[in-house]
Amino acid sequence: MQIHPVGTRALLIDLDGLTQVMDYHAALTAQPLKNQVDCIAAATTVLLTFETPDSARHAAQFLQDFTPGAAKATEARTVEIDVLYDGEDIDEVAEHLGISREALIEWHTSTEWTAAFGGFAPGFSYCAPADPADARSIPRRANPRTAVPAGAVAIAGDFSAVYPRQSPGGWQLLGTTNTPMWDSAAEPPALVQPGDRVRYRAVNELPEIYDADSTAKRSPARLPRMEVLDAGLLTLFQDLGRPGFGDLGVTPSGAADRASAATANIAVGNPRQATVLENIGGMELRALSDTVVCVTGAAARVSLDTMPVQLARPVLVTAGQTVRIEAAEYGMRNYVAIRGGLIADSELGSSSTDVLSGLGPAPVAVGDILGVLPRSSGMTDGQLSNPLRVSQTEDGRTVATLRCVLGPRDDWFGESVHSFLDTEWTVSAHSNRVGLRLESDTTVERVVDGELPSEGMVAGSVQIPPNGKPVLFLRDHAVTGGYPVVATVLEEDIDIAAQLPPGATVCFEVKGNTHDH
Repeated sequence: MQIHPVGTRALLIDLDGLTQVMDYHAALTAQPLKNQVDCIAAATTVLLTFETPDSARHAAQFLQDFTPGAAKATEARTVEIDVLYDGEDIDEVAEHLGISREALIEWHTSTEWTAAFGGFAPGFSYCAPADPADARSIPRRANPRTAVPAGAVAIAGDFSAVYPRQSPGGWQLLGTTNTPMWDSAAEPPALVQPGDRVRYRAVNELPEIYDADSTAKRSPARLPRMEVLDAGLLTLFQDLGRPGFGDLGVTPSGAADRASAATANIAVGNPRQATVLENIGGMELRALSDTVVCVTGAAARVSLDTMPVQLARPVLVTAGQTVRIEAAEYGMRNYVAIRGGLIADSELGSSSTDVLSGLGPAPVAVGDILGVLPRSSGMTDGQLSNPLRVSQTEDGRTVATLRCVLGPRDDWFGESVHSFLDTEWTVSAHSNRVGLRLESDTTVERVVDGELPSEGMVAGSVQIPPNGKPVLFLRDHAVTGGYPVVATVLEEDIDIAAQLPPGATVCFEVKGNTHDH
């Protein structure tokens, strides 16, 4: 067993195989360690996340002498999934295995699969052949797709799975299903649970699936406060997210820049975890009744009718007045808090919109009426500073330096780690709340061949795909991933990464020396 630090608030435990992983996972789920937030099983690892760096350090010491008992077997169900084998990669996979397309389909449908663990996204279940002799090793794509369609049936390594929603992904696509893999209102919400048997069945056309629960979601009582006149490029409801559901493939999500969201709430007298608006590209709101508003985050001009308003300052907005936020001069995201706290539809206890999984309320649109809880709050008496921590160069670029801890897989890159740290990276236009795709003439080259089994990821993980271009995960990251992580950005600096727009430049700086425990 080896224990790798992942940033300062997580540990990755390297184990001998899936059986040992399940033993550790069962024990640490049944009896969590102090301040443990999540315990995420993967093919050969268990990822533990904690509330504080001290808790992670104490856990690493405790785990040195920890030996779990064998996990208790549960009664398995059999789940059948109809598949139309029309995937883009099916012929390429058949050629890789040296068999025909028909033989590949026969192998996939005749194999009995066992759901080992959840991860990556809500309802995404990693299924391995029940008989190891049926396993086939399938490499991931060298360049992951930015959008894999919902219902895609895919394979990679020794595993098979279904993508529940459209999302990025590097697995090889064999076919399509319309079987719903996730229902937040169900118990449990994921169709396939660890230990279940899964059978894929080839069909010529997909059967029509009927939704038995047509009951519309009911929103809690709210007081109308603002009408959306302009929603900008993207405006989402965000709070502090839904931590603790990693086993279901649910990432914590939440406000990308948590310091800015909390500051806006504190300024208007809300709890720091209250729901706010996260905006890109500016927006315009008209007050329907008197209220108090605060805007924080990216450096942008804010006005109340024609009067300029400072960032991080609460302002009284009377009925009929209009709050305007212009597109950011530098930085990426602005946050709007309204006294009383915004009310939006909730899933798994949070109103955060997760753009990877689709959980949470829909993006804010023109004409929406924003409501708050029917209670009052008091404004803060102190003076707050806008917590934006990026800067602007003379030519108008947003720039930043992110502190990081090397690993847990920096040993996959040898001397190329220095190239990663010495390079000034540019944020790609393909970036979003899932992660920042970074570009440069430099590539980060591997010194270890082969595939890395999927393992748990955290916000701040810097993955290196085979193309050598880093991907820095943000709040809506996948719960698990299969590309090695060269470094992990400190939790305290993820807010900085969230404010980097396309074209921004960023460097990485190692904080302290960390080694495997």
